[in-house]
Amino acid sequence: MILLRSLVFQALFYLSTLALMILALPVFVLPRKTGWPVVPFWARMNLFLLRVITGVKVEFRGLENIPEGGCIVAAKHQSAWETFALLPHFVSPTYVLKRELQYIPIFGWYTMKYRQIPVDRGKRSAALAAMTERAREAVAEGRQILIFPEGTRRGAGEEPRYKYGVAHLYRKIGCPVLPVALNSGLFWPRRGWCLYPGTVLVEFLPPIQPGLETEPFYEEMVGAIEAASDRLIGEAIEAGPASTVTDRVAERFAERGLPVPGSKD
Repeated sequence: MILLRSLVFQALFYLSTLALMILALPVFVLPRKTGWPVVPFWARMNLFLLRVITGVKVEFRGLENIPEGGCIVAAKHQSAWETFALLPHFVSPTYVLKRELQYIPIFGWYTMKYRQIPVDRGKRSAALAAMTERAREAVAEGRQILIFPEGTRRGAGEEPRYKYGVAHLYRKIGCPVLPVALNSGLFWPRRGWCLYPGTVLVEFLPPIQPGLETEPFYEEMVGAIEAASDRLIGEAIEAGPASTVTDRVAERFAERGLPVPGSKD
């Protein structure tokens, strides 16, 4: 039943996304801010489909920690879930994303329309400079920069691999950084088609204010996100998510020599 529900959701996810992108094409003749509501609508539509088809719900915590105006949002990345689910909580945010995504027909047009920040990973220093300049402009406009500091998805419980790109932005732009912890990988794993019922927990942590040196900032950000994400994983394990997922997460923590969060042993 889980596999069937998951396949139905995946089919509707892609078909409804394509249909909405086609129906919303008139936004390309509108100002960016006027056409923006299509994007959070898309995110809420996906959250609705997840809830009614797969039983994946969500609880957002710490909404009062979201700063007003421009900031950098540094989120844990365990699943495809957070690529859309965080959007409704921000006003005209911009993602830092791989340039290749802009080459996808129709979808790529929207990333350009809404002025997302592409990164050409092959150019390194030049790409970093271009990303910084565009991020600075976005923050000056009061927009939020959504970035996944690990660069790619890491399974729940896996060894974290944070990069220094967000630390570079923090130092160069001088704006608050909002760490975001979550446990979405328990319910929508990064590999496979199955989605498991339960409640994704997301916590917006207290923002890190500008002024720290690079290394203390990096350590504070990573420590805050990892500690809170492990705690949220523990809460979900205590609540009883799918046993196969729980067992794999337990193995990952054991491989790292860490106790399993939420374990009663």
